[in-house]
Amino acid sequence: MKGQAIIILALAISLANQCTGQNTKYNTDDFAITEVSVTHQKDLGMTVWEMTVKGNAGQTIPTETGKLDGAHVLGYVFPTSLSPENVGFSATDGIVALALTSHPDFDDTPLWDENNDKNYGNDGVVWHPHWVVLHQDSRVAGGFSVKQFKKADKTVVLPQTSPGMPMYMDSPGFQTTTKSHTIRAIIPDYRISNVTDFKFDGVTAFMKINTSNMDLPMLGVYEVFGVASGDLSLPFIVSKK
Repeated sequence: MKGQAIIILALAISLANQCTGQNTKYNTDDFAITEVSVTHQKDLGMTVWEMTVKGNAGQTIPTETGKLDGAHVLGYVFPTSLSPENVGFSATDGIVALALTSHPDFDDTPLWDENNDKNYGNDGVVWHPHWVVLHQDSRVAGGFSVKQFKKADKTVVLPQTSPGMPMYMDSPGFQTTTKSHTIRAIIPDYRISNVTDFKFDGVTAFMKINTSNMDLPMLGVYEVFGVASGDLSLPFIVSKK
């Protein structure tokens, strides 16, 4: 927990410095956070994760670049106090986050057909969820990236729904919807080890894929549009219904 607290503080400082950063074309009201919530519906055995923005949630999607290297990724992200083990990873330092993403240049959900066209490899642009472990990374402007590991490291455990990339990333297939100002994801309790008391925050961000430069992360954050708490202090708690 001490190591995690240090990472949270470092990320908070980095985010505070970067929130008015690069001002890409994506930095619009569609990513201006007004509210975040996680609600536990005990009778249904699930949590509902919601992020509300000034604009239309999910309306802005990344520009297609035509290749994987440098591909754009947009995300509505919920950093949490959950442990990596709670969501199926082996133990590691970092911040477990639920990232709701869109990226038209690639599909990293091989088990799921989000657009229901019987092609499992063409729907990366459809908003979909990932579990990721984030860690501080000064190599990118946003201050953090998805934590990587060496392919030869047999001690790393990924969930069975992981796409198999050498990162702490999972493609869990949770139902994700957008309507008006709000994007939502629904997670069964057993998929988070029945842990329904945790803290969380909300972040909107622009990310990029890197497959050519070993000095940069494979998936890094290059611009942060907003942080619900203002300082990434994870102040929000799960409400009950």
